[in-house]
Parts: sequence; C-alpha cells; structure tokens
Amino acid sequence: MKVETSSVRTAGLLSLFDLHTMYYVRALDGISDQDAHNRLNTEANHMAWLAGSAIYGRIQMTSETHPGQQMSGHELFQDMRGIQAQATYPTLAEYRRDWERITPLARQALIGLDDAKLNSEMDMGFMKMSYYELLVFTIYREANLIGQLALWRRLLGYPALKYDE
Repeated sequence: MKVETSSVRTAGLLSLFDLHTMYYVRALDGISDQDAHNRLNTEANHMAWLAGSAIYGRIQMTSETHPGQQMSGHELFQDMRGIQAQATYPTLAEYRRDWERITPLARQALIGLDDAKLNSEMDMGFMKMSYYELLVFTIYREANLIGQLALWRRLLGYPALKYDE
C-alpha cells in the first residue's frame, strides 16, 4: 500500500523507515538480556545500548508532533549520551514495547513533514543543518545501528539476521 507523504522528499525515507521497523525487531529476536550487555571484552557499544539508541532517535523524530515521549532508561540516552560502562540498560522486552509504541508516532511525523518544515534550519549548538538533513542523518544512523545489532548477533553466536521472513 503506497502512502502519500506531505513532501516527495520523505517518500524514500519512509520506505527505509518501514524496513528498519521490521529489521530492528528481527535483530533482537532471541537475544538474552545478559548477552545484550556483553561487550566481548571490547570498548564497543553493546546490543542494549545500540537498541536503546535507535529508540531514542525515533523519539527525537516525534519531538514536535508528540512532545514529552520517553523510553525505558530515558536518562541513559538523554542528550545523546554515549554508553555508560557500569549501567544496566533496560531489558530487550522493555525496548520492544517502547519500539512498538513510538514507531507509529514517528511514522506519522515522517509522513506529515512538509517542505517548509524540512527546509527549516536547526541550530544544534555546534552546527546548523536543515530539518531534512537531520532527518536523513537519523534514518542513516538507524540503519547503522541495526547493522551493528546484526553483527553482534553473529559475534555472540546467534543466527544471522533474517531479511526474508
């Protein structure tokens, strides 16, 4: 079913968003909460941080249309915080519930963005960019996070991410 977006510029982003929605859930399928915190004696971000960071990005997408949305472990991600080595992150079940709750709101926001909003400038404090550029980066970053989750599946001995179910 083809969905009309308020701007033709977001149509392709919506397709990626929908793929990410499905792949995120598959990337976490069957992972234990213990393994989700396993960094394999590296400094790499573990699965629990990666999964939460993806949710935080979707919450940011809804910040104007549905302000005040929060996720499990919000304080661990607030202001784009990096991984905190000694923290215990929420369970993957909590993240799945957050993902299922925020995704329709983020999708609705993406569909409704018009060119005026996409062209508006965002001042990030350290740089300026258009809202469209920020959105493109958010969608790109989400793909990157899901790719890292897929790699962690294999590194931790789980079956590969399934793309064709």
